[in-house]
Amino acid sequence: MSHILVQLMSQLTRLTEEEESAIEKSFPIRTFEKGTYLLKEGQIAKDAYYVISGCIREYELLDGDEKTTSFFTEDQSVANFYSMANQAPSRVNFVCAEDTTVAVLNAEKESELYRKFPRFETFCRTGMEQMMGTRQEQLADLITLKPEQRYRKLLEQRPELLNRVPQYHLASYLGIQPETLSRIRKRIVKS
Repeated sequence: MSHILVQLMSQLTRLTEEEESAIEKSFPIRTFEKGTYLLKEGQIAKDAYYVISGCIREYELLDGDEKTTSFFTEDQSVANFYSMANQAPSRVNFVCAEDTTVAVLNAEKESELYRKFPRFETFCRTGMEQMMGTRQEQLADLITLKPEQRYRKLLEQRPELLNRVPQYHLASYLGIQPETLSRIRKRIVKS
């Protein structure tokens, strides 16, 4: 079976054998065990990831508490663009919430690929724009929606997370306490 990124790009355009080979060499597929950190707070991000299978949780430590800011599952990209672009220490952590298989996207190798095949930059920019749009929507929801509305939206858009991650991580992601999440779930079940 061909490399996942070759498959994705082949849906958009016809790739030459040289381009396919360059993608396969530049972006290795790796599997990490549950609990493996792909990025820790204080490190400078050098890699981004495309999730083939599994789940990656993003969180920040605030006053000693983990605040989950995102979950990345199949067919989603994971990156700390701020750290990469500014060569600044990361504020966030990326940890595998399950055994996870990813394509590893190294920033240096990606730049080399753009120099050799300039048209790839357009594809990657489009993917980044989609990812940033999703993040903007998540932030707006956190600010504007009430906790029960955020939970209902999660049920509607990402119901698989309910069975994949612990309730306390879901509560943190929704910006509420686990007890509040339990009450919301009970209300929804009764209605």
